[in-house]
Amino acid sequence: MITVEALAARLGLRVDERDGEFVVLKDASNTVILFTHSQGRFFVNGKPLGSVGRVQRDGATAYVPQTLLAQIRPHLRAGGQEPPVTPAGPAKGTVVVDAGHGGRDPGASSAAGVREKNVNLRVAAKIARLLEKRGVAVKMTRWQDRYIELEDRADVANQLKADLFVSIHADAAPSRDAEGFTIYLARTASPNTRRAARSINQAMARTGTAGRGIREQDYRVLVGTQGPAVLIELGYLSNPREAARLNEDAYQTKLAQAIVNGIVSYLR
Repeated sequence: MITVEALAARLGLRVDERDGEFVVLKDASNTVILFTHSQGRFFVNGKPLGSVGRVQRDGATAYVPQTLLAQIRPHLRAGGQEPPVTPAGPAKGTVVVDAGHGGRDPGASSAAGVREKNVNLRVAAKIARLLEKRGVAVKMTRWQDRYIELEDRADVANQLKADLFVSIHADAAPSRDAEGFTIYLARTASPNTRRAARSINQAMARTGTAGRGIREQDYRVLVGTQGPAVLIELGYLSNPREAARLNEDAYQTKLAQAIVNGIVSYLR
């Protein structure tokens, strides 16, 4: 079984609407409706495809069969969701993608109520799916809205001896004018970590998105990871304009694609 939120993340969708009887998952090109009552059915872009199956509930959390992933994914439209991947060609390696915060730790929030933990998960899931398409082995630290200790996130990369650990976050500042992505590494970062940070920074800068460069900060997930590790702040939720962009599916995809391009260039 899998939570509805985790199902949405693994499909590259977001939970757009829900009540006690149904859930709507969407992106720029697709609408998936799951009826979560007894004998409920599911629809992809208006087409009925079958029964949702057994639904379990734990308070406000709904669990559905994980087999829905394979049933829904072939019917999703690619247009508008994932632009052509560049540069071309496969890559090799193992990357741990860490969606920052989660569960009881929401992270930053915008004035309009955009929560960092949700932005982080959506972008991280897109990165994971795009990397897999490039031939990279990927491990997510979380696929759903759950709290994970910082040390446990780093341990995932350490146990896998990952080629790169990438932690995804969104920033906040006292000034509403602060904007742009930032890439962080530990002060004692290895040459490979610095090379990965430069590669990702260059790829993100090519999108035309405002950037604040590469900075050093001893975040626990960075110093706790034994291999190369970077932390990316996607932008500022305290900036109303940037917060609105960070909540848009198309902009999340744009950032994810740039990060993937940078990772792939580093792995080569």
